[in-house]
Amino acid sequence: MPQALSAVNIHTVFSIKNRVPYLVDRSLRVELHRVLGGISRKLRCPVLTVGGVADHVHILSILSRTITQADYVKELKRASSIWIKPKVKEFAWQGGYGIFSVGHSQIPIVKGYILSQEAHHQTGTFQEEFLALLHAHDVEWDERYIWD
Repeated sequence: MPQALSAVNIHTVFSIKNRVPYLVDRSLRVELHRVLGGISRKLRCPVLTVGGVADHVHILSILSRTITQADYVKELKRASSIWIKPKVKEFAWQGGYGIFSVGHSQIPIVKGYILSQEAHHQTGTFQEEFLALLHAHDVEWDERYIWD
């Protein structure tokens, strides 16, 4: 086959260091989501949606065949940190992240989930949500290192 083709949909989740709610200002949060979408597009990872609340973000995108998951998240965090630091001097992303595969038929469900984050977090924390994602995807983790 002369072409390399790929269709890998991913749901990426990461939080602000220590879950500090620096994104309480809705306009700043929306702007950051746009910036994250732009960074992702520059990495040739088309964004399907970006959302989140005051202490974390969710990104549904199509992973390019030319970038690793680790490099994708590293660049998202690096470039968005540069953008937000003049606005929120103490801002920092947590060290880790979660990336979960999304089947094509599940895209509308995950989009809806990401876009309803504010309602979702009326009744649960980021930690509860993240653990539920790990369980749903059968990901093993070490409690000593998950909440850096």
